[in-house]
Amino acid sequence: MAELTSTKLDFDSHLLLDQPLLRLPHELLRKNLKSAQRHIEIANKGIAASIQTLTTHSSPAETLAALDATLLKAQTLKRKLKALHAEEATLHRQQKARIAHLQELHDIPTIVDVKYDVWAQTRLDRLLVDYLLRQNYLASARQLAEAKGIVDLVDIPVFEECGRIEASLRGANGEYGDALGWCAENKQALKKIGSILEMELRLQQFIEMARTGEMDKLMEAIAHARKHFVGGQDTLYGLRAGGLLAHAPDTMVEPYKMMYAPTRYPYLAALFLRTHHTLFALPAHPLLHTAVSAGLSALKTPTCHSAHNPHRGMSSLQHSSDKTTSTMSRQSVPPLLTDTPVCPICSTELNELARGVPYAHHTKSYMEDDPVVLPNGRVFGRDRLRGLNVKLGVPEGRVRDPTDGLGGAEWGWGEVRKVFIL
Repeated sequence: MAELTSTKLDFDSHLLLDQPLLRLPHELLRKNLKSAQRHIEIANKGIAASIQTLTTHSSPAETLAALDATLLKAQTLKRKLKALHAEEATLHRQQKARIAHLQELHDIPTIVDVKYDVWAQTRLDRLLVDYLLRQNYLASARQLAEAKGIVDLVDIPVFEECGRIEASLRGANGEYGDALGWCAENKQALKKIGSILEMELRLQQFIEMARTGEMDKLMEAIAHARKHFVGGQDTLYGLRAGGLLAHAPDTMVEPYKMMYAPTRYPYLAALFLRTHHTLFALPAHPLLHTAVSAGLSALKTPTCHSAHNPHRGMSSLQHSSDKTTSTMSRQSVPPLLTDTPVCPICSTELNELARGVPYAHHTKSYMEDDPVVLPNGRVFGRDRLRGLNVKLGVPEGRVRDPTDGLGGAEWGWGEVRKVFIL
């Protein structure tokens, strides 16, 4: 029963990591629909206005000109809707592929099924592509997705657009035009979530105008502030803009010194990333980090970072400036019989990485019956250990660690100690 429980798939916990897989296409489809509705409304108003200009007294030339303008607007609308329809078809194809990918998990009964290994490898590939996209390794992410055949399971175009806008904000010249264009495309959605991104970008526009100190630019900045910083919700930005006009770019007065500082562009880039991920229901951190943290937490035990663990201090001791002290401290620590050198969290690669993650919440124990510990610190069930030693051909009265194979050290059964769990 314990083995069946431990190998049975928990679909709900698996899908916790895959929620963005379906959320993002849904958000993009909703954005696509809103764009189509907006284009139709604008075209209808324009066509209606063109027709209303015609009267019974209009000349044939005026009538033909109005009809040509109406046809041009209709053709423009058709072209925009055709592009949106192609994008919608792509999103539906991605949704179908992702639903099929998740359905494969529901068709797998246990984690020991070979199909689960294939599915888990596909998910790992998705997580790696997601990580590469978030680190702006766009070409590598696309090559990996194409090589693994998972292009429909990842969101390369979304992150390409996001990376391009972020790079423009972080660039040497600090370009904010692309970010403002993105805000215009998603104006209603940004207003719904209460985003301040557009106001911060408008304030940066004002700062760049005021930075020049030229009279015509200052007048343009005042007109800009009157246009964008009026209204009760924008009072703070209006006050900041008014105060900025009274301070030169080399001022030492806060907050105007910080507003003139070049560090505002990295701040705007970080704000854009947070807003973008919030708008499209994307997690703030790479899913690979979440998966690794969950795995480390599941394997972590208090012994892994105990001061009495001879295996856990290797990485931290290597960073010590006093090598002699480090060597003495390693030699002076007595090994515990409960420690095992094959524990992944005790390894040099993962010990420091797992230090900050919490311990997993375990409600059941799957320890083998009658556990015993060998002199090398490894724990086995007594009956299972006897059976494995018989298969290895170990002489009667002697015991060998099965993980060491035929060449492992042997001990007498009298050196094997019983394990007590408190």
